[in-house]
Amino acid sequence: MTTNGNSFWSSGSVPLIEPEFLSSIIAAASDIAIVVSAQGTILSVVVNSFSESFGNLKHWEGRALTEFLTRESIPKFEKAHEAYLLGEVPKKQLELNHNDNAVWQYPVRYTFHRFGHENAALLLGRDLRPIAETQQQLVQAQIALEQGYEARREFDARYRVLMANVSQAVAFVSVQTGRVEDANDAAATLLGLSADALRGSSFAQHFNDRSNVELTESLMNATLAEEEGRVTLNTTRTKTKIIVHPVVFRAGGQRVLMCRMATEARVSAAPDTAADHALALFRSGSDAMLFMSPKGDIISVNESFLDLVGAAHLSDVVGRSLGDFLGRGQIDLSVLTEQPQRSGHMRIYSTRLVNDLGTRLAVEISATHLTDDEAPAIGCIIRDVSRTETARAGGGSAPMVAHVPTEPARNVMDLVGSASLKDIVAETTDVVEKMCIETAVELTSNNRVAAAEMLGLSRQSLYVKLRKYGLLSRNG
Repeated sequence: MTTNGNSFWSSGSVPLIEPEFLSSIIAAASDIAIVVSAQGTILSVVVNSFSESFGNLKHWEGRALTEFLTRESIPKFEKAHEAYLLGEVPKKQLELNHNDNAVWQYPVRYTFHRFGHENAALLLGRDLRPIAETQQQLVQAQIALEQGYEARREFDARYRVLMANVSQAVAFVSVQTGRVEDANDAAATLLGLSADALRGSSFAQHFNDRSNVELTESLMNATLAEEEGRVTLNTTRTKTKIIVHPVVFRAGGQRVLMCRMATEARVSAAPDTAADHALALFRSGSDAMLFMSPKGDIISVNESFLDLVGAAHLSDVVGRSLGDFLGRGQIDLSVLTEQPQRSGHMRIYSTRLVNDLGTRLAVEISATHLTDDEAPAIGCIIRDVSRTETARAGGGSAPMVAHVPTEPARNVMDLVGSASLKDIVAETTDVVEKMCIETAVELTSNNRVAAAEMLGLSRQSLYVKLRKYGLLSRNG
């Protein structure tokens, strides 16, 4: 080969290179160069001066190359080196992963070369870490992209479900074009056409006496109002006066109006704040509350009832009979279902609540019959009085309170001095006993067996006392 008629090549197709310059040229031509003997021992290591990440590798010399290869790279090198010793220079580049003292690893792509030394191989390597890092960044970018697509699909699904199930009519209108970008079925029904026909149409064409520009301007002005702005419009198809509450936001560089629509009659209806407060009381009240069917099956309960019976979930109690949690079972349940249905309500009924673990709590229950033609129910408020009973049983530990005598107590006091204490006690005992029997019979709807169990008497003893007080014929 000549340049301007001068030949500077002195041997074949490559120039003769002085030995002192050879190592620097090899180092510059590759990131790492290794001379390996026939036994696989590293005779020399030369590192490119610009590849500082390799560090000083002089401690490799005199040691087997396999000591600095990862487990999966050792068989690959041994196979290629064996083929090299048999006279076959591997034509395919060999990728090996190095490690050094198990502290760091790096991949290198090698090519085998003969250089005159008997059976020794010159391995010229190219550091693959920049490529690996780039690939890793691409993989991470792909993963982030897929996660973004998945999040977008999730948000889109939530948006579609919300639009399909919300009862209020909602339409999204572009400020720039005045066209409906999206709307739910409630909005389409309110305007008198299908949802597909509404999407993409001009929002102003569905109302009387408003052009596209005028309607967009009115809606934008309403969004600037200090209170919730509104625009009153008359629909073209349904001939209905509706109230539109617009809210403006920016998405994808474009301003969009979210228009909530309702008929004028619906807007003028005052919200039922009492119902909202009652619902909040049911959910957050300290007393246990429940609603049950006229047969005693639990329909719904609040958190306080779950705490009282030790239930973890609503599914543990909803659908079951309230009698499963009452101390006297079906007897208590009959009183709580029949008495409210007869008189409308029952103020206080004392019994015991039993949970699935067998714990018994003294409670007071008030029940009210809720008249509803479609779904009649009985509402109950249950209050834990076990602490009150404990305080009462403590006697002297409770503070002394001056009680005002009730009317029966005053009548008993009037007997003092006119009769002996034994006669007074006997008379008052009969009065109290008769009152208790009458109450038990009334609460159980004249169920003698249930009344006897409620009073802790045998059926025969109850009949004796009924006959004694002349109640047998009255309730028979």
